[in-house]
Order: sequence, then structure tokens, then C-alpha cells
Amino acid sequence: MMTETLNSNNHLGQKGENKMDDMGWKAKLKLPPKDTRIKTSDVTDTRGNEFEEFCLKRELLMGIFEKGWEKPSPIQEAAIPIALVGKDVLARAKNGTGKTGAYSIPVLEQIDPTKDYIQALIIVPTRELALQTSQICIELAKHMHIRVMVTTGGTNLKDDIMRIYQKVQVIIATPGRILDLMDKEVANMANCRMLVLDEADKLLSQDFKGMLDHVIMKLPKERQILLFSATFPLSVKNFMEKHLREPYEINLMEELTLKGVTQYYAFVQERQKVHCLNTLFSKLQINQSIIFCNSTQRVELLAKKITELGYCCYYIHAKMQQAHRNRVFHDFRSGLCRNLVCSDLFTRGIDVQAVNVVINFDFPKMAETYLHRIGRSGRFGHLGIAINLITYEDRFDLHRIEKELGTEIKPIPKVIDPALYVPRPEDQNSTQEEQNISK
Repeated sequence: MMTETLNSNNHLGQKGENKMDDMGWKAKLKLPPKDTRIKTSDVTDTRGNEFEEFCLKRELLMGIFEKGWEKPSPIQEAAIPIALVGKDVLARAKNGTGKTGAYSIPVLEQIDPTKDYIQALIIVPTRELALQTSQICIELAKHMHIRVMVTTGGTNLKDDIMRIYQKVQVIIATPGRILDLMDKEVANMANCRMLVLDEADKLLSQDFKGMLDHVIMKLPKERQILLFSATFPLSVKNFMEKHLREPYEINLMEELTLKGVTQYYAFVQERQKVHCLNTLFSKLQINQSIIFCNSTQRVELLAKKITELGYCCYYIHAKMQQAHRNRVFHDFRSGLCRNLVCSDLFTRGIDVQAVNVVINFDFPKMAETYLHRIGRSGRFGHLGIAINLITYEDRFDLHRIEKELGTEIKPIPKVIDPALYVPRPEDQNSTQEEQNISK
């Protein structure tokens, strides 16, 4: 009888400890500083769910909270529970509203860390986006003992082969490199039952000429596909009908442009552009800026001019060596320089929270390009501005893009209200990237 009582008391004690553990694990987390900046309804218009309600593993929840993600955004609320039950998903959501979390959380939740084979493949169109996505997955999974690998063109193939042989469970890749590894029978996809296509409209464009069909042929028949795209061209529709099985469709694109980005144009002559840019630099309160040109040659020339004007300036484009591109991307994200001049290489998915100003030094021809460029500002519901330098030749493109996107691009006023793009004083230290940015 005494033994039973002792056992019973022991059991009660353990239950009490477990309850304390349930309550105390959050208190032990190393949380980043709270982000108190204003956010728009692009990310706040939710049903009020919490991440805990998705029945995620505690180790994953720890990674989510330590990443500074407090509550799911609308796209995360909509996509995570559907993806967790194994359904195919076709999701349309604006740039900068939490799409990476919407697919990486269900992918990581479904990985079995005890199985030493590739279980999930995430394909993205650019090397920089692959690096960024892999970093997010590594941070989210840091308590989960999941091995994540990134593989892209422009890096040493032998190194990637050695890393794959060390047994990885999640691969983030660009299409050409992962196909190369599959064709060499290095990347064994026999047990890879999850495929994510991020920026699917780009992946299914002529740039990648049917590569995804080839990838899918290497996957098992029983598989889950999560397809994310801001735009929905015919190529995406055809791919969906061919490969997705009764997909759950999510469309959060009632309007195309981000609510937090105010758009302006300034009519200028080509020879006045650099002078105009100098004026903007002197008048705007730039936290970090991204400046777009239409060619790699103009990117380098403009970066040189900006440096000559006395401003810190990096540049990045597709013709640079990969190691150099990686260094520029890393240093800009770390806040080592205020301004970055780039080609459209940098329009897809790249997330630098501190960017509050985007300038189209050269105006794009395509509405889709414009949409992705200005989406580098106002990330995750924060505020930002986009300024377009428009020449006489650009005027028809301006009106056409405005009409196609159903948006308003206003003439630039003499003074731009700082409240439209500058964090309030109490918000200034709300993100790590916004500290220590040099001129």
C-alpha cells in the first residue's frame, strides 16, 4: 500500500513538473528585440491564430519564436494547416508577407530527423534567394536536428556532392544545379515526398525551359507539391493542371502592390538622372535603399557615380562571380552599407527588412518586374516608398503598368512625409539590421 502511495505521489510530482515545463519553455527562449514598427493589413489582417494552434513540435516552435516571429501572417494562417495534412497547395500572396514561413514551417514539421535521406526539396529561381531561404530554414530548425543544405550554380559541384553524401534531409536549390545532381544520381529523390516551388511564375518561365517537369519525373508518385507565386500566368496554370492533385487554392491578391509602399514618379531627362538621385539622397531619410538599373553595365556605372558623390554604395548583378555576389548580399543585409545598385537579379524574394526606399533609376518595361522591384521595400507590412525616374520614352510604360497593376503612382511632391517610410523614433532599434548602418 505504501509503495502504491509513493508511486502515486511520484506520478503526481512528474505531472506537476511536466506542467511547469510546459509553462516554462517559452521563458527560456532567447528572443530577439520586439519589432514595434507600424505594420499594414497585408500582414495584420488575420483570424487571430497563434503558431501553437497548428500543433507543431515544440522544437520547431522554439525556432519560430527565437526567429522573432510572434504570430502567423495571413498567408501563413491559410497555408500551414492545409500543408500539414498533406494536400497540394497553390498559393498567391504578395511579396514580403511571410511566404517563406508559410512553406518552410510545414516542411520542417513533416521531416523525420531519424531518417537519413532527402525528404523535402525547395526550388527557388536565384542563388541569393536560395541562400536566404536556407538560412531561414536552418534558424527555424536549430532545435530539431534536421540537416539542411543549399546547392546552387556558381559553386563547386564536388563540394556539394560531398555534402549530400553526409546525409541531408532538406535541400534548397536552384533548378539547374539540383537537376545536375539528380542526373549524376548523387541526389537520390526516391523518398522525397515534398516539393516546394517558390516564385513559381519565374521558375516556369522560358528562363528555365521545362526543368521542373524533369525534376518531378525523379520524385515518387506519392508526393506533395506546394506552389507559391505572386502572379499567375498561363505557365503556372498549365503546370498546376498537369502535376497538382486537387490543390487547395489560396488567393490573397485582391490588389497586387503592398499597402505599405507609397509610389511616386519624377519626370527627368536621361542626363539629369544622377543629379536627381543626388537630390533624393540629400533630402530623404534613407535607412537602406535599393536602386534598380536595366542592364549590368549601367549598374556598375551608376554605383561608381554614387561612390564619387560621396555615398557608400555596393552593386550586384548576374555577371559577377558567385563568391563576390554572396559577400555583397551578406554585407548589405548586415547593414554595412546604406545603398545597393542592382539588376533584376535582386527582385525575387530578397528580404532586407531595413530597406525603406526603392528607386527605379531605369523604369522597367514589364508590370511583373515593377511589382517585384518595389516589393523590396515595405517588407512584412512595414512602410516604404518607391520612386521612379521617368524619361519621355518611359511615359507610356508608366501609364500601362499603373493600369495593369490597378495601382496609383503619384507625382513626387516637394517634400515626402517621413511618416510614409521612416520608422518612428521609438521603433528605430526594432530590428537588428537597422542598427549600425554606415553612410
